[in-house]
Amino acid sequence: MSKNLVVILTALNLEYQAVRRKLAGPQVHRHERGTRFEVGTVQGTSCRVALGLTNKGNHSAAVIAERAIQEFSPVAVLFVGVAGALWDTARLGDVVMATHVYAYHGGTSEDDGLKARPRVWEAAHGISQLGSHLARVNDWADDTPDHGRAPQVRFGAIAAGEVVQNSKISAEARWIRQHYNDALAIEMEAAGVAQAGHLNGAPVAIIRGISDRADGTKSSAKDRNWQPRAAANAAAFATRLAVELVGEQEQITMSQADRAHTADRLKERVSNTALHSTVGIMAGSVKESSVYLNTDLKVTSPAGLVAELDGFREHLKRHHAGGAIDDDTYREALAELGSARRAAREETPESSKRATMALKRLRGLIAEFPELVARLAPLVVAAGDLS
Repeated sequence: MSKNLVVILTALNLEYQAVRRKLAGPQVHRHERGTRFEVGTVQGTSCRVALGLTNKGNHSAAVIAERAIQEFSPVAVLFVGVAGALWDTARLGDVVMATHVYAYHGGTSEDDGLKARPRVWEAAHGISQLGSHLARVNDWADDTPDHGRAPQVRFGAIAAGEVVQNSKISAEARWIRQHYNDALAIEMEAAGVAQAGHLNGAPVAIIRGISDRADGTKSSAKDRNWQPRAAANAAAFATRLAVELVGEQEQITMSQADRAHTADRLKERVSNTALHSTVGIMAGSVKESSVYLNTDLKVTSPAGLVAELDGFREHLKRHHAGGAIDDDTYREALAELGSARRAAREETPESSKRATMALKRLRGLIAEFPELVARLAPLVVAAGDLS
């Protein structure tokens, strides 16, 4: 699994562009079968996003979602775009995050009518919990001085079918209200993405901005006005969710690395002593062992920390040049080191915390290289001491 990458898929170019505007440095990534993705980072973060376009329909969405999962092994897959509201609970511009998805076109036709046989996929518990937390914090939306009320996040079922639903009085509209009356929104791709995630073991979140009410107004000027705003709101919430998902995964990785490092140290049962000598090691046997000695750093200013970080970058560079660190890890490590360096130069209490967190994430990336971990440890402490 890629520890810092989330796949975001959209069905429409308008939705794609709304997400793309949130990314820095997007680069084309071509699948061997011709599917094109763009991989960039969410602006101001180290969270990477692989952005793809599925086109309309559950079948197309399922194929592209599975292809993206196999290609990137992401932390999660987010399907992002616009949808029609089925009830007045969600207002135009609000965001709906699916607690579960109905494939509502499953059924059997009998003499007394069409009987529903739906398939249902529930959202992953961890993603649902994180989405609810972000909704409570409520700092994800872009500034909307000209748009009035700030958008809200709603949680509930989303119905995914095979036709554009644009009526409240048609036979199908009445059938949906009868069998799926807890669905907040309706669209055409969520079931395909949810099934692809289920079959491949990838967590999926469906995030939709409400652009219309599925009531015959889809081609109106009002709908054309709300579509880009609803898509932008969905993109804002989705990219914030992606950043938090990657942050949680990094914390898990760091914790696992720390536990593994502690277990290895206990297993070796090596004691270091100093008695009229530089270093003494008492152990039953020592095989292929190295000793790294670090004196306490005397960093008294942000400029001093920046200089030490520049020195550490040279050690990273040598490990990469020697083949010890692969290209992806090296690129991610440089990104975290750059974040720490920029934060240190800002010289504020908050920037000190950001520098410390960036260096801790860097420690997780290089956990299997004891020499680098030993050199980095005092830099983590020094960053915290500057607050």
